[in-house]
Amino acid sequence: MSTHLIDDLEAGELSIEFEGREPWELLEWALDQYGERLGVSTAFQEGDVALIDMAYAIDPDVRVFSIDTGRLPQETFDLVEQLRERYPGLRLELVSPRAEHVQRLVDRHGPNLFYNSVEERLLCCNVRKVQPLNRVLVGLDAWVTGLRRDQWASRSDIRKVEIDHDHDAIVKLNPLAEWTEDEVWDYLRENGVPTHLLYEKGYTSIGCAPCTRAIGPGEPHRAGRWWWETDAPKECGMHCSIETGGFEHELHAILGDEAGHGDD
Repeated sequence: MSTHLIDDLEAGELSIEFEGREPWELLEWALDQYGERLGVSTAFQEGDVALIDMAYAIDPDVRVFSIDTGRLPQETFDLVEQLRERYPGLRLELVSPRAEHVQRLVDRHGPNLFYNSVEERLLCCNVRKVQPLNRVLVGLDAWVTGLRRDQWASRSDIRKVEIDHDHDAIVKLNPLAEWTEDEVWDYLRENGVPTHLLYEKGYTSIGCAPCTRAIGPGEPHRAGRWWWETDAPKECGMHCSIETGGFEHELHAILGDEAGHGDD
């Protein structure tokens, strides 16, 4: 097994090579290429559980991780238990933000700061999501996501193979990039994969409980995320770089010496 790190040119060539091919073909290549240095990221949404099913079929020892922000709905943990039962021995790691960081965040801004402003919402996302993600990725050469082009405008041009320059130029793989939502659900039904119960209640994108709601008729896929915000990015910073701008100083106060770093 090789662990050759690729550059942007090679990533572009590979992305073209895998365009039009099935997601599990890219997963098989990635698992062979990176093995233990590859992690499958999951937030337990429809595409994520499809990828778990595909990856586990290729290698039952595949590393899977998720960020447990401390504000997830109970239905998410119910699904975790279903997946553990469905896939015996599944290496599923729930990664939490550092307790001292959350303590400082809440002490300074209160538990529901995300409703106050976009800036405070992004601060909360950074502490609870981005920092734990950084800690995981510092130990990997490649990571897999369930991102698709049909999810939101900011994701419309993602490639199947990218270099993640926000995380020390490791490889970022998006095997489902060209699949539609319908194709994902067809796969889930055909393979009997457990799915999140909130989908049955009108949710189409699932994150933290206080920051996610069901959508109404005609609303776009991610309209249920941070629905109280106007003209703000429907992103948390895990999958795209968001300028911290005004909260850079506050983030540093909360993280202390770890500000800007993902490692321990």
